[in-house]
Amino acid sequence: MFSLQTIFGSGKQFYNLLDDAAAAAYDSTKALHAMMKEADRQPALDAFKLARVRERAASDKISQALVDSFITPIEREDIESLGSALYKIPKQVEKFADRYALATQHLENIDFAPRAAMLEQAASVVVEMVHDLEKLNIDRMTVLNDKLRSLENEADRLMLELYREIYSGKLDTLQMFLLKEFFEILEKAIDRCREAGVVAYQIVLKNS
Repeated sequence: MFSLQTIFGSGKQFYNLLDDAAAAAYDSTKALHAMMKEADRQPALDAFKLARVRERAASDKISQALVDSFITPIEREDIESLGSALYKIPKQVEKFADRYALATQHLENIDFAPRAAMLEQAASVVVEMVHDLEKLNIDRMTVLNDKLRSLENEADRLMLELYREIYSGKLDTLQMFLLKEFFEILEKAIDRCREAGVVAYQIVLKNS
């Protein structure tokens, strides 16, 4: 039998589940950066798959909580949108790791660490934004949103540098293809962080 708290909704449970989802996304980016910093950069995919499992579990719990709860602390559509945005981050990171494992021998001289570090920073900002969601502090959220936007702009700048390298004539065709593909996956992962941050910011803007 459902308790009244379950029927009418416990705001805390939604915030906790979104926190869990953000933490899982961040852990996937942290694992990627750690792997890219290693001298041999041998892919250990367990950490990425574990983060995805945690993210999926949090997403499923959010969906079930929305079914079970009559009232939610913020609009249902916003909870669903943020949960979906967070889910896409480790999915993109795992995509990079899986493909990297197949192409390691062709990527020995390519340094992904700086961009992986930027992705980790972006995901850490998302964690802060999601954790602060309950406070509905628009000033604090604006600062974090600006920080995330700056990271996205820096990632765009680095992509331009990448294209200069691709078209420099120093790389063979396979290296050009792989370099472009892998950096675009990382760029999209940063975009996923930005999308999650925008949803969090808009939630606070709407409710503050």
